[in-house]
Amino acid sequence: MNPLVKNSLLFALVGVLILGTGIVQGWNSALLILNMGLVSAVMALGVNLQWGFAGLFNIGVMGFVALGGLATVLVAMPPVTEAWAVGGLRVVGGLLLGAATIVAAVMAQKRLRGRNKIIGTLAIMIGGFFLFRAVFDGGVQAIEAVNPAVSGNIGGLGLPILLSWPVGGLLAAGAAWIIGKTALGLRSDYLAIATLGIAEIIIAVLKNEDWLARGVKNVIGLPRPVPYEVDLQRDPGFVERAASIGLDPVTASTLYTKIGYAILFTIVLLILLWMAQMALKSPWGRMMRAIRDNEVAAEAMGKDVTARHLQIFILGSAICGIAGAMMTTLDGQLTPGTYQPLRFTFLVWVMVIVGGSGNNFGAVLGGFLIWWLWVQVEPLGLGLMNILASGLEDGSATKDAMIASAAHMRLLTMGLVLLFVLRFSPKGLIPER
Repeated sequence: MNPLVKNSLLFALVGVLILGTGIVQGWNSALLILNMGLVSAVMALGVNLQWGFAGLFNIGVMGFVALGGLATVLVAMPPVTEAWAVGGLRVVGGLLLGAATIVAAVMAQKRLRGRNKIIGTLAIMIGGFFLFRAVFDGGVQAIEAVNPAVSGNIGGLGLPILLSWPVGGLLAAGAAWIIGKTALGLRSDYLAIATLGIAEIIIAVLKNEDWLARGVKNVIGLPRPVPYEVDLQRDPGFVERAASIGLDPVTASTLYTKIGYAILFTIVLLILLWMAQMALKSPWGRMMRAIRDNEVAAEAMGKDVTARHLQIFILGSAICGIAGAMMTTLDGQLTPGTYQPLRFTFLVWVMVIVGGSGNNFGAVLGGFLIWWLWVQVEPLGLGLMNILASGLEDGSATKDAMIASAAHMRLLTMGLVLLFVLRFSPKGLIPER
């Protein structure tokens, strides 16, 4: 079959699945799947950039996604003026002292020699640490004491939330630079362990540093880039237009907001997909694939493999940060407890592998298809188990066990899909050309 026809049919199949969901379960459910599918496709693009282009095994995806979510709070929430008044300057001063300590230690490593190098570096690190804590801790305690039931954090800048999407990418890129400078020299399996551990550290910081984003108390009520449903329902013009197409105001308002999110997410996905395709076809893209296939040969031809790995690691992580900001915007709240690095990183990797590693369109297809399966398999599995157990007596252990097993259908299905694809199409549904 012609590859173009085949790929078009695969995307059409995913479209039919989403349309079928709208017909059977309602258009609100279908649009929710579509929106999260768009976010998942952006995440898959970021991972595909790192793995498909350069062969970097990053399983700390959720750490960068969480930084994107943090950006929405720091950019869009209004500042807590009382918290800034009682401890803001101390926190900023403490952070600057910490950064200055690291810079001074690095300079000491470069300039000192012999025993003085060890003694000087230790003295700077130990002294700087205690000075940092003395300034920083007092500010944190003062901020977290400010109305902790509602705030207890510094808030944000009060800017439009759409600005937080590129800022999320920048935060993730900055973290990726720090991680890459220390971890990219590791072999692929050790790199995977390091990135997973660093993702856990990032999420642990978000959970425990209440002054930053309220920790596990969560930040709710994030501003939205689309109208609120309540405001639409109070608009006589909107109510009249909804009635003219046979919809009640509540249903019409929820559909309107979800379609608004879908349009914004589609624009971001198309821009990133176009950029990824241009990069793939460029000399830079050919160089990255040459490094991926044979690092020794590429280095012998004069390519700086470590610098190129760092470059693409930063770019892929920035895309994951943008996706994290988009997802938090859609949720309307930041909940650090929901970021589960191993579980959801596995899901994103399944999207890339099933769709087609090294192919940007394959990553997008995998994002939509795997997310649809992730959402739909559990209710479909519950319905199947109810049908199979319909002949059994109510309250029997066998019937109860069959129905309870439906909760595990998601992971079972992901494993089966991965096995079938690797067996019959090892390079994915849309393989790299």
